[in-house]
Amino acid sequence: MDAPLVTPCNIQICEVTCDSFRIVWDMTPEDTARATHFFIDLSRKDSRDPNRFKHRDVPTKLVAKAVPLPMAVRGHWFLSPRTEYCVAVQTAVRQPDGDYLVSEWSQVVEFCTGDYAMEHLQQLHDKGKGSAGRLLKFSVFYRNQHPDYFNHVRSECGGLMRPALKDSSGSHGSPINGKLNGVFFSCNTEFDTGLPPKDSPYGPLRFQIPAGFLLNPNTCLYFADFYCMYTAYHYVVLVLAPVGSEGDIFCRTRLPMLDLASNPFLTYTAPQQPGEEPLYCHASDVILEVLFTEPVHLDQGSVEQISGHHQLMSLTTANAKKDPSCKVCNISVGR
Repeated sequence: MDAPLVTPCNIQICEVTCDSFRIVWDMTPEDTARATHFFIDLSRKDSRDPNRFKHRDVPTKLVAKAVPLPMAVRGHWFLSPRTEYCVAVQTAVRQPDGDYLVSEWSQVVEFCTGDYAMEHLQQLHDKGKGSAGRLLKFSVFYRNQHPDYFNHVRSECGGLMRPALKDSSGSHGSPINGKLNGVFFSCNTEFDTGLPPKDSPYGPLRFQIPAGFLLNPNTCLYFADFYCMYTAYHYVVLVLAPVGSEGDIFCRTRLPMLDLASNPFLTYTAPQQPGEEPLYCHASDVILEVLFTEPVHLDQGSVEQISGHHQLMSLTTANAKKDPSCKVCNISVGR
């Protein structure tokens, strides 16, 4: 009768990305020589019981032929970015009759997958480019809020709209979610007027600032996300960060940088002749969410009441979750 396999121990996880990791554990030389398969029990930390197999002779949901360790585990169909997982392993020897001699389960190890890498964001960028549409002129960035917000800015913040931490809306793997501070602005205009829309889901008061205060040769522009919320229209998240600022340094190694004068979403064209004004354009067929990484003073613009409605709460993107089934804005890694 074959000797039992030793329980794997000292489980270690390394080289973690948004949809892959490597796993290694200690095995005896005897087990290393005779193991034919590894069984990997992988489940989300918040719901691991449903995926846990109770019987020693039932292969787990990941079965791999024995390979030299560390072993790579990858696959967007079961790994998502920024998600906590539990993992345990068994070693196994396939018998001549097709049954398996298996070890006991190892101890459970927890780990968390990473953000989208630059290559994944470039895939999102390319998908967003396909939906962006033609470029339209605009002249102001704007930000809608309720009166309490602007009262607080004036009375408690000295008139400065201070950067706030980006929420979890959009793609779960976007590197800026929960990590980058900024002030959100819009710049989309209506086709017929060339002006900002009359309605807003964010509040009845609108702060407007000339486009050149935020978008100019002294700012860097980055692509951060492309998503939808179970709707026909799509959102593109961009980051504007002054050159050399903390926001710029954060984005430089995490997000694709865009050419201010030539990109599908938001452009600045310098004056061609003396006396001319710069030209600012936005993509027409996506809704742009522009995160400016520095404080903005109310004195740089004006606050006015909008003429339309502000109770369009279905359009707000606060902590909104991305539609994982949309073929337009999803890529072949975790959502």
